[in-house]
Amino acid sequence: MTAKKKTLKKSAAGKTVTRGALARKPASKAAPKPAKRAVKKPAPAKQTRPAKSTKPAKPVKPAKPAKPAKPAKAAKPAAPAAPAAPAAPAKQPVAKPAKPESSRAVKMPKTGVIPEGAGRSPYDMSYDGAPLGAHVSTSGGVATAPPRAVDIGAIAMQLFTKQPSQWKERLCDAAEVKAFKAALAATPVAFTNAHDSYLINLASPDPALRAKSIESFECELRRSNALGLDAVVSHPGNFMDERASGIARNADAIAEVLERVAGPTRLLMELTAGQGTVIGSTFEEMAELLGRLPAALQERVGVCLDTAHVYAAGYDLANDFDGVMTRFADVIGFHRLGMLHLNDSKAPLGSKMDRHELIGLGSIGEGAFRRIMTDQRFAAIPKVLETPKGDDMITNDRRMLRKLRGFFGGR
Repeated sequence: MTAKKKTLKKSAAGKTVTRGALARKPASKAAPKPAKRAVKKPAPAKQTRPAKSTKPAKPVKPAKPAKPAKPAKAAKPAAPAAPAAPAAPAKQPVAKPAKPESSRAVKMPKTGVIPEGAGRSPYDMSYDGAPLGAHVSTSGGVATAPPRAVDIGAIAMQLFTKQPSQWKERLCDAAEVKAFKAALAATPVAFTNAHDSYLINLASPDPALRAKSIESFECELRRSNALGLDAVVSHPGNFMDERASGIARNADAIAEVLERVAGPTRLLMELTAGQGTVIGSTFEEMAELLGRLPAALQERVGVCLDTAHVYAAGYDLANDFDGVMTRFADVIGFHRLGMLHLNDSKAPLGSKMDRHELIGLGSIGEGAFRRIMTDQRFAAIPKVLETPKGDDMITNDRRMLRKLRGFFGGR
């Protein structure tokens, strides 16, 4: 017991150490425990972070107030507008009379003027003078030409009866003639003419070329007569050697063919621009060519005046219109004028270049064409455009015809 007490005393001597140590050990153990608990507490602090993220979510809720667009549902009162549907029956009686009007537009008399209210635009055939039109395509056959003329608002049309750049000839059979005449009769087109092949040269000194040209020229006249066309336009040839000899050969060939081919179609020799050795660029030269024809054939031959050609040949239609026409009347005569080709010129005065341009956009200008459309000397003369077609073959012709009719109307 004494030893034990001593031990205790020793420990008591070291009480402060031993007991303190013992006391400290449990104290130190207790201290870490709350420390661990303190670590667990920050974990819930992490939960506060998502709470922050939820706060921005609350501003999303104010976006929901945008749903006050629901008051647009108040537009449901527009549903009462459904009673306006009863107005639909009012449309039915209006639609019924509209149908007969469209059917009237199909029935067009061949008068050269579409009746007012017939369902066509104002550009169509509202011109009260001579037939006015343009050159139209015959792609798909000659019977397709009259509807194309109507489509652009023309009551005069020029066409090719064959490929103008080929020597290959053909004749029109009975079925083709019948189809063309039926198509023409269904339109207001009042004047028709063909333009012959560009390869023809009746003035050539080459016997082979001249013989081929005479054959092609004769076939053109036969096709045009069979179709019942009013005229054939032909360019005088190129003399290639001497001008006087070329004029004589040209006149002889014309007479030879006209004597073989009888019919209603009139031949119109076109005044040319004068490039190279071409015949017919002056009024005097054309008068000489026509004067060499036999008297019995004179009434079957006339002249086509192309405005671009005569301007390029040196006749100043822009600044001396009256002077040019007075000279034409004195040398050739208006009684021979069978038709007009209305073209502005890309080339300048006296250039000898055959370059057609849209009316008013060339070097001739609108003034000469306004004069032509209002001059009584041209009132009964058919007029045909040969201006550039553009991309769709329709738009430019419509525009030009509207413009020319506008000149006639004083607009």
